[in-house]
Amino acid sequence: MHPTQGKKKKIRLLFVCLGNICRSPAAEGIMTDLIKKNGLQDLIEVDSAGTSGWHEGELPDERMRLQGEKRGYDFCSTSRKLTRQDLSSFDYILVMDENNYKTVRSMASDKEEAKKIHLMTDYLVQYRKLYDQIPDPYYGDASGFELVLDLLEDACEGLLLAIKKAHQLS
Repeated sequence: MHPTQGKKKKIRLLFVCLGNICRSPAAEGIMTDLIKKNGLQDLIEVDSAGTSGWHEGELPDERMRLQGEKRGYDFCSTSRKLTRQDLSSFDYILVMDENNYKTVRSMASDKEEAKKIHLMTDYLVQYRKLYDQIPDPYYGDASGFELVLDLLEDACEGLLLAIKKAHQLS
């Protein structure tokens, strides 16, 4: 067998927010579901992390899990803090807002790593002109969590389309 044939390296996605208990685990759950529905789970791997370690080891916020369940999602990842190693081992690092973008960008050791970092809103389709960040719903009510899910569903669809195009996946 030719050395370039065989098992293809998975495309690795990392979703990042501040505490890794609301937005990024929701994005991870939504994208995981979307990947399964498209039969791409052997080609794309998904994870999430937070720029702070405040909630390390915790499940996603109960309110986010509840809103996710209403839409058929299971947000069950465990919170972890973003590491330097993440920047080299993931292909796409998707941050939820400008503050987290700056934090993650400051961790990049070279231009290659910096090029992997994107705002999640860059992939919005329906809401593209309306939002330039995924708002943090933590201090709000249920409507904030619902908005975040609307935005993440839209952005995950756009992200998957971009990945399919860039990597010639069907």
